[in-house]
Amino acid sequence: LKPFWLKPLRHIHRVAVRGLVDPMADSEEAKKRKVSNAPNPDGTQTIRGLDLPQYDGTGLRIGVVCARWNSIVTNALVDGCVEALKSCSVTDITVEYVAGSYEVPCAAQVLLESKRFDGVVCIGCLVKGETMHFEYICEAVTQGIMNLNLTYKTPVIYGILSVLTEEQAKARSGVGGAGHNSGKDWGITCVESCLLKRKYAALPAA
Repeated sequence: LKPFWLKPLRHIHRVAVRGLVDPMADSEEAKKRKVSNAPNPDGTQTIRGLDLPQYDGTGLRIGVVCARWNSIVTNALVDGCVEALKSCSVTDITVEYVAGSYEVPCAAQVLLESKRFDGVVCIGCLVKGETMHFEYICEAVTQGIMNLNLTYKTPVIYGILSVLTEEQAKARSGVGGAGHNSGKDWGITCVESCLLKRKYAALPAA
């Protein structure tokens, strides 16, 4: 376990931006669309249990690339991601599958090259084994996804679970209906990132 001071901090800001729906809204429609999720096992105790933000992603075209390796976990993550996207009124969703996490960045690049997508979510699950294979794949996939973000200037969401045990993977994918499904986080993150790009693309040049 990492010391608490090495864990990422998540800050919650109440800001008024286009596409963000007030989380405190009491309308029946907002309640129906709200995505619920179990506490994130990697989160700090002060923010555990908060609802995911709600955005209006109408018109966005989102691609999802999923590794079939450890499919029990990755399929659950895809389900959570798609649920979150639909809660944001995203209807144009394409899901593609590849063999493993190492193949995910290449497949995401194929989707980006088509210029058909506003954002792509990369989903996979790597579980530590007895060799250095885990470390090599984690590093390669992480660098590959980051490079796609910077090269294509399009949101490419990092949805690769890198865990030490199967139990950790289950706790972060909602397998069996229990635990936190990180796929929901990634779906919301993709919509949020796409809306940020859309916001500034619509502004007049300085």
